[in-house]
Amino acid sequence: MSVRSQLLKGVLDGCVLSIIEKETVYGYELSKKLQVAGLDDVSEGTIYPVLLRLQKNGYIRGDMRPSESGPNRKYYSLTDEGRAALNELVVEWERIAGPVTSLMKRGNKND
Repeated sequence: MSVRSQLLKGVLDGCVLSIIEKETVYGYELSKKLQVAGLDDVSEGTIYPVLLRLQKNGYIRGDMRPSESGPNRKYYSLTDEGRAALNELVVEWERIAGPVTSLMKRGNKND
């Protein structure tokens, strides 16, 4: 497993919850939104196990809806538990991201 994959695995739940918080989406649409955000190596095969886990944990809810083009789609929305989990993830991310970024900066040997 690549370093990028390992790092992404730790934050993917938060990224998915963050997108779903903004709007109800279905799996393929979620995958495309992650790619547009710059996470182009996140495949649909990666997304669906994450969605299943988040749903099992009670963080998201899936509802089948008719599609304008083809079969019904499962749309995901955030639950109250999911919103609380996302808030906690954001707080922890902010506590970790700054120090890690600072430590990883290169070039200035005086820091």
